[in-house]
Amino acid sequence: MAHILAPSQQWQMRITKNSTNASPVTSKMWNSLLLKQNKKAKAKTSAKFRVFALHSENSTINRMEDDLLNMDITPYTDKIIAEYIWIGGSGIDLRSKSRTISKPVEHPAELPKWNYDGSSTGQAPGEDSEVILYPQAIFKDPFRGGNNILVNQSPQNKRHRAAEIFSNQKVIDEIPWYGIEQEYTLLQSNVKWPLGWPVGGYPGPQGPYYCGAGADKSFGRDISDAHYKACLYAGINISGTNGEVMPGQWEFQVGPSVGIEAGDHIWCARYILERITEQAGVVLSLDPKPIEGDWNGAGCHTNYSTKSMREEGGFEVIKKAILNLSLRHKEHISAYGEGNERRELLIVVARYVWGVIPKSKAKVIWKTGGQLQTWTPMLCDCIAGRNYLTVGAHARGRSSRGSETGTERLKSVGVITRGL
Repeated sequence: MAHILAPSQQWQMRITKNSTNASPVTSKMWNSLLLKQNKKAKAKTSAKFRVFALHSENSTINRMEDDLLNMDITPYTDKIIAEYIWIGGSGIDLRSKSRTISKPVEHPAELPKWNYDGSSTGQAPGEDSEVILYPQAIFKDPFRGGNNILVNQSPQNKRHRAAEIFSNQKVIDEIPWYGIEQEYTLLQSNVKWPLGWPVGGYPGPQGPYYCGAGADKSFGRDISDAHYKACLYAGINISGTNGEVMPGQWEFQVGPSVGIEAGDHIWCARYILERITEQAGVVLSLDPKPIEGDWNGAGCHTNYSTKSMREEGGFEVIKKAILNLSLRHKEHISAYGEGNERRELLIVVARYVWGVIPKSKAKVIWKTGGQLQTWTPMLCDCIAGRNYLTVGAHARGRSSRGSETGTERLKSVGVITRGL
């Protein structure tokens, strides 16, 4: 479980005026990204760091001039490039296309609606294929730099319902916090096998890789670091990263974010990660069980709390939330994403069990098949040392780490990170 600090203020889905101070992540890559300080940047460009490429096999990037890819258009035109991003028909694939906007913008309301061919994304029939994009949130574009932006869209009806819930005054007063932990696996593009693994073979058993350092333990750190910096540049509320249990597997954390903005931040962070791995020639996988056998799965753990849960007496509020969740347990399990049936012990999702167990003098609430967790105040530095919940269902195997096994440990996969 990653530690996520409390937000100092609610994040706004807009661009700040000093949006040209940082630099874009450029397109030239080698097999793993390397972010370095650019001490020789020209005066007319805003770049302070760049990604350098030694080589990139089978890539058209090698045939392009570096100056063209890194060009800052700000001194020459007021126009900007907006990359409109949306979720495709599978519910997990990301799509995007670019358009020119006449001047810099600071709020999504200043942007026009757009459309795309939904029959090509699995979201509309051929005879009625137009799908309308409604701008919902904007972030600085770490790839193009300058005043250019990434724009989160919502072609789905699910966001409308979510917005109704989060705009309810009772919900607003509770200031709901979401801290999201996204695990992912990096795969070699030509064989779809984890980065750092011998082709057709396996590395040493799990144990030394979690938060490990060294060429024989950490594979893909440059990608993780480039993603971290790109998210900070973009204005995403990213709070940390770490290497995961399986070699070639990583995690980043977003939040705490207030309300519906959590969905915007996690989806834009995923998009940026897709783009960085694209440039690095590495395949990004969010598959919940990328490698069969006693290898760690991957999930998206969602930590949640309300103002009442974080205050004195919050433990009783959490217990009431657990009761409410139990009434719709099967519906929640069905919404936790696809592929979970391949995880260890997913048979437990048919049962709803919760309890309190000691953990270093803290209280831990857990329930199989849809876990909630809370640490008592003063003993947990997650979310400002306050109470919180983790909602979801995620079994993972760690048999090489002490006494933990896939049958003994359950964590969670996010419930708000789809369709927002």
